[in-house]
Amino acid sequence: MIENGTVKSVCDICARGCGVLIDIKNGVPVKVYGDPNCSTNKGKLCIKGLASLDYLNHPDRLKTPLKRIGKRGEGKWQTFSWNEALDEIANAMLKAKEQQGAESVAFMHGAAKGYRDSYPARLANVFGTPNLAWQGHVCAVPRAMGAQFTYGTPLTCDFDHPPACVVVWGANYADTLHYNHNRLTGAAGKGAKIIVVDPQKIALAGKSAMWLRVRPGADLALALGMINVIINKSLYDKDFVDSTTIGFEQLKSHVQYYTPDKVSQITWMPADDIINAARMFATTKPACIILGNGIDQSINSFQTARAAAILNAITGNIDVPGGMIRPTPTPLVRRKGAELELWDKLPENAWNKRVSADLNLLPPVRYMAGQSIIKAIVDEKPYPIRCLYIQGCNPLLTYSNANQTYDALKKVDFLAVADMFMTPTAAMADVVLPAAGYLEYDSVEAAQPQQKVAQVGDCKSDYQMISELAVKLGLSEHFWSSEEECLDYLLKPSELTFADLRQMDKVPPKVQTKKPSDFPTPSGKIELYSGRLAQWGYDPIPAYHEQPETPYSDPELTKVYPLVLTSWKAAQYRHAGGRQIERLRKKHTDPVININTDTASKLGVSDGDWVYIENQRGKIKQKAALSSDIDPRVVIADYGWWFPEKGMSDLYGWAESNINVLTDNNPPYSPEMGSCNLRGMQCKVYKA
Repeated sequence: MIENGTVKSVCDICARGCGVLIDIKNGVPVKVYGDPNCSTNKGKLCIKGLASLDYLNHPDRLKTPLKRIGKRGEGKWQTFSWNEALDEIANAMLKAKEQQGAESVAFMHGAAKGYRDSYPARLANVFGTPNLAWQGHVCAVPRAMGAQFTYGTPLTCDFDHPPACVVVWGANYADTLHYNHNRLTGAAGKGAKIIVVDPQKIALAGKSAMWLRVRPGADLALALGMINVIINKSLYDKDFVDSTTIGFEQLKSHVQYYTPDKVSQITWMPADDIINAARMFATTKPACIILGNGIDQSINSFQTARAAAILNAITGNIDVPGGMIRPTPTPLVRRKGAELELWDKLPENAWNKRVSADLNLLPPVRYMAGQSIIKAIVDEKPYPIRCLYIQGCNPLLTYSNANQTYDALKKVDFLAVADMFMTPTAAMADVVLPAAGYLEYDSVEAAQPQQKVAQVGDCKSDYQMISELAVKLGLSEHFWSSEEECLDYLLKPSELTFADLRQMDKVPPKVQTKKPSDFPTPSGKIELYSGRLAQWGYDPIPAYHEQPETPYSDPELTKVYPLVLTSWKAAQYRHAGGRQIERLRKKHTDPVININTDTASKLGVSDGDWVYIENQRGKIKQKAALSSDIDPRVVIADYGWWFPEKGMSDLYGWAESNINVLTDNNPPYSPEMGSCNLRGMQCKVYKA
């Protein structure tokens, strides 16, 4: 760490790779601001990144390991050393392994989306347990897998050659990914037609050519209706389809069911809007589709991503400037990959013991659906989970069916949690470990150097914690002797060391000698019909399935709970994090539910009133914000809410405004991904 000067680094509060510059004075970071030379954010930071020093210096940071001395959740702790804390955790894990097998130990990690996601997976595999969960099944992985099973490779929208049309589907980038929002508004400023698909009128909708107010959870029906229009009106690119895809005739036959009138009924959208959106996308070239988290959270998650990929393909918007292009590969060890996570160290018979084996997810899926671990703890089926290690995750707020998650955290024999702050989940632990923030350790993030500029208390990076725990478990040979050695390993394909990267903006992309002509699918073509999916028993062409607890799947439920519930994320927070940061909380003080003005009037609710949102699983309380833009049958609640100021006695009010009190973790799930239904269920709203 330097004494005075400016350090180049990368913010990973949301792990998306915004370059930052950090001014250091007398060894202390005094300012964090955007790096104008970073091609990702071009000098701009979101409100979360601008609060980096608020996170670093917050008085409530955990600074030393804590051991529970009272009843679980009572809030009585004593400090102890790292050596003692890691001994305690290792002993609990080894005891469970000896008595009931390695699979009785489970790991959970959050959504860092960086290399630190892979360190607990590496430890789990060498320890011998298949039971590692993260939220990939409801965040990003369905989109990635949908592209994989259609193109064989990820594709990205080419903003360098501005698209003429962009569909922004289930993504509110103004609040969740500001640099993509800037790219989109820039494209709109150059004349691009923007089509927004979202139940909420997000900021970008004001700059859009069309806003499609789809019923929450009905996105796949809309995509199939657009495919129907494009094919039946001969708006597809016949030459591209004939030369580059397989399965067109099967697709054409399949989508005849999804007429605009039929899809209008499912989606609550005018048939003319479906036709006009399809026509605009197909005839305004080049075009691309950007998918967001909104499509990941239903039984149709994977197939919605597949349908979007098919829309790109049949319109010929693949491998063209301004369309969907193959990203230039970066020579790094792959995050979440077999090499880094040591998949080969977990025997097949151990993998077959995973608690979600009965879900029969896609063979490439290497995670547990989080609800499977929760249910295994509570029900002890297919066997008990005795020991749970949670890294950078607050499942009491972020997992569906929060009440059952609470039961699981209360019941498990031993719980260890690593986090920067005490959270409702950490407050239930036996051992709490103080985690470092991004200013406190070196890493490689988004192919850029993240550099340590501070040290808070005895906080350790995720790698340090996991590798030191591995030593206690007798597994040190599978980890590196220092974090820098680990980073050098990650950089090995680039022939750089981390010392080299410190002097650079980012790892140079791999030079491609020629453009690939084929797609890395079994057929070598874009697969509109997937033979692999058919062989494995999944829908080979996307087919819409109505979710449970909707006006169509359960009309009787609608009589009691007449409103459709979905959720939104505020710009100030990432998931459940940040509510204790004063500058962020001042901008968004209370949880807010968006309600149609006329609906609120009928309910006797005024703008700013506190209301209860209730369904058969429970009720929560949020503050009403009224708008005429929302469908009168839909309400949109705030996600991730707890109240650090309420203290530990009530676990920080974890159940008061937490939307996951209302969500379900029971089947049906996405057959391919195990995704729960987090959007589109029924509820009722009344004044508190």
